[in-house]
Amino acid sequence: MYEVKTQAYASKREHYEDLCSQARGLLAGEPDRIANAANFAALVYHSLPELNWSGFYLYDGTELVVGPFQGKPACIRIALGRGVCGTAAQTRTTQLVRDVNAFDGHIACDAASQSEIVVPLVRADGSLFGVWDVDSPVIARFDDEDRAGMEALCQVFMESMNR
Repeated sequence: MYEVKTQAYASKREHYEDLCSQARGLLAGEPDRIANAANFAALVYHSLPELNWSGFYLYDGTELVVGPFQGKPACIRIALGRGVCGTAAQTRTTQLVRDVNAFDGHIACDAASQSEIVVPLVRADGSLFGVWDVDSPVIARFDDEDRAGMEALCQVFMESMNR
């Protein structure tokens, strides 16, 4: 059985480095993408403070469809270009939103969410796999260190898909 480490870190960067190492270990040797996505979502949700949702929206060729996640029930389908997730998918750039109420077109799946970070997940061939979405009930919860850390975590996840 895998156990999530809980410990104090000297820096946010160090926490993300450790989380990447844990994710590599958790995903090693498992070929099932849904199982890996479910465990990845749980790992992040239970390892980082002040989160109320972490999970995947998977691209079905037309739109984003909710995948494995931790948190309250979520919006099921999101069009490309719509909301923070759809914008990340369409632009293929990480969206770091300090205040979701200031994001034009934000989709409020959970009214408690106040800030959000969404990382696009792109396969080695350039095709869209989906997005990684993390929400917080705290305004300005995410910063550039979180962006770098989440992007590194997503790289670990996407590398596990290439086996």
